[in-house]
Amino acid sequence: MNATPKRILVIDDDEDILEILNIIFQEEGYDVVLSNTGEAAEHIHIIHPDLILLDVRIEGSPKRGNEICAEIKDRYKEEPMPIILVSAETDLKMLANECGADLYINKPFDIFQLLNHVKSFL
Repeated sequence: MNATPKRILVIDDDEDILEILNIIFQEEGYDVVLSNTGEAAEHIHIIHPDLILLDVRIEGSPKRGNEICAEIKDRYKEEPMPIILVSAETDLKMLANECGADLYINKPFDIFQLLNHVKSFL
């Protein structure tokens, strides 16, 4: 019997990135939940992701990714839920440290490098 696939929540306002990551992660056997708004962060308790990929600037979202990250880390202290900030922000390292992200990856990113990071957490 197969184990339940690990679930990855991807929050990014770039539809192209969502589409690419969806294809790649599904090919790797992950269960992928995509969101182009920060709203999905309000539904973590329903989605139960094993890992979250989070953009910092999310168009149309009242909160920035680093704020969402900090809230998730605060609210789900007991659950191991790695968060990877993925962004083109110049101060990404500082943002990631401040919000408690487990890793940060600069855009544009190498898809295979990203996949290796994801695998290392799952």
